[in-house]
Amino acid sequence: MSAPAKPAAAPETPSKPAYDPIALADSLAAAAEKSAKLMGDFATRQAESGQSMMADELGIGKAFMELASKMLANPYRMAEAQMNLWWDYMSLWQSSLMKAMGAAGEPVAVPAKGDKRFKHDDWEEHFLFDYIKQSYLITSRWLNTTVANVEGLDPGSRKKVDFFTRQYIDALAPSNFALTNPEVFRETVATGGQNLVKGLHNLLDDIERGNGQLRISMTDSKAFELGVNIATTPGKVVYQNELMQLLQFEPSTAKVHKRPLLIVPPWINKYYIMDLREKNSLVKWCVDQGMTVFLMSWVNPDERLSHKDFVDYLLEGPMTALDKIEQATGEKEVNALGYCLGGTLLAATLAYMAAKKDRRIASASFMTSLVDFVRTGELEVFIDEGQVSSLEKKMNERGFLDGAEMATTFNLLRSNDLIWSFVINNYLMGRDPFPFDLLHWNQDSTRMPATMHSWYLRNMYMNNKLREPGGITLDGVPIDLSKITAPAYFVSAIEDHIAPWKATYSGPQLFGGKSRFVLSGSGHIAGMINPPAANKYGYWTNEQLPAKPDEWLSGARQFEGSWWNDWLEWLKPNLGAQVAARVPGKGKLKVIEAAPGSYAKMRAEG
Repeated sequence: MSAPAKPAAAPETPSKPAYDPIALADSLAAAAEKSAKLMGDFATRQAESGQSMMADELGIGKAFMELASKMLANPYRMAEAQMNLWWDYMSLWQSSLMKAMGAAGEPVAVPAKGDKRFKHDDWEEHFLFDYIKQSYLITSRWLNTTVANVEGLDPGSRKKVDFFTRQYIDALAPSNFALTNPEVFRETVATGGQNLVKGLHNLLDDIERGNGQLRISMTDSKAFELGVNIATTPGKVVYQNELMQLLQFEPSTAKVHKRPLLIVPPWINKYYIMDLREKNSLVKWCVDQGMTVFLMSWVNPDERLSHKDFVDYLLEGPMTALDKIEQATGEKEVNALGYCLGGTLLAATLAYMAAKKDRRIASASFMTSLVDFVRTGELEVFIDEGQVSSLEKKMNERGFLDGAEMATTFNLLRSNDLIWSFVINNYLMGRDPFPFDLLHWNQDSTRMPATMHSWYLRNMYMNNKLREPGGITLDGVPIDLSKITAPAYFVSAIEDHIAPWKATYSGPQLFGGKSRFVLSGSGHIAGMINPPAANKYGYWTNEQLPAKPDEWLSGARQFEGSWWNDWLEWLKPNLGAQVAARVPGKGKLKVIEAAPGSYAKMRAEG
């Protein structure tokens, strides 16, 4: 029998306040003045725009009204759920009473593995905070289960209800409030509340930076400068048009492979996720493997490019890049690599070229790329007729989709990591965000032309026409993915919340050539930007491609390290013989400016 646990000690308080009350009062007065100005500006904008604060563009109210009616239609199920909640609380009260008396007791509810919100020791050791934590977890479990068990909901409403119920639960976590977060409580006592005043200033700064909308600072953006400490792989801009700059990177080997590599990044973000720092740069790694690397850096469009369509991105993007690479190197054939949305564009480009008997892409690789949009995960919550129509109205007024709006949507998919953790650090603890290159890139959002984005949402996400032979027509050419015969390499991430791997797995099934599918550990970014030297996450391979993704995984072998090595082995037969290294500007394309180029440096904010 184990010895009784000792009662937890109360949080310590400092004997003398380590703060200046006059400075604190001045800081509060400054915050109040700034807050009043921001509220006045917000009210003025609302009045001028005629917008209603009660607008329900996401259809959340309608979905929860449907939920309420279904719940009221089954009072027995509600009574049963209430009784289960009551029993859980009775167990918690009994367990907490035993713990308060110094006896050991099993917790009624424990955080999920990997839940970082409750990592502070007081959540486990201090009676009060342990009780608050378990009470929250019990209620969360009850609410999730109750909502999930409601029968008869429309599928679209169910997705919204499930998603926004979780957002509500995450928002009300005790870790998000000063008096119920032990770490914040201790900091508040120790500083006499200076952390909360500093946090208020941080909050007001973020609202001001977002022009009245809260734009949470995730990192110290002043710590990074493109071309200085991120996006530093040496290269040159050798061509540009309205939509993209074509970068050619300088060789690091005396000999290079004959076929160049063309990288097609997504236009929803800046290209330099592929080139953050030397130690995790996919671009630098490819250059060091003896590849001549070309990469498209998409423009950050404004209202002047509102008319640009998906076909413009195809023709002025990869199709133009292929022509320019031939001018620069003399090579007609390339290997191509597309990331996320860039992979979707690459697939459409391959089908377009197949219809024209154009075989300049010798092999194609796809990183977390959707070509079949049938199972797109929780992004479906934000894409229906009502929401897309509302979004189109906004985009048509401005001519583009503001990158911050899309960033907010993606952040909601992982709200505890990408929203609430920063609320705690910046606003409750009063700390400045840590300088982190990946989060700097994440906040460097990019706008999208209204015409293109509307077409993309309707034809891809809503109607899933890319997978249908002839479902879409680009520049007069019916697109048929089954006509693609170039060898293809698909890699996805097992924890991807943006392009779920079971959805991307459909890609190889739709192509007409031989494909390889590989699954990396981690998520949409970390799983892809995973250099071999880091030796992290691991990956799965399977030489077969069964119809269902679960069958593929059950027969797959797991390996340590990075999928980059597997990709290189697959790519080697398509790299070609060794030739003398190619220096940017030495061919028929002249240097315009140094990488990363002016398009990458265009900020969407400020």
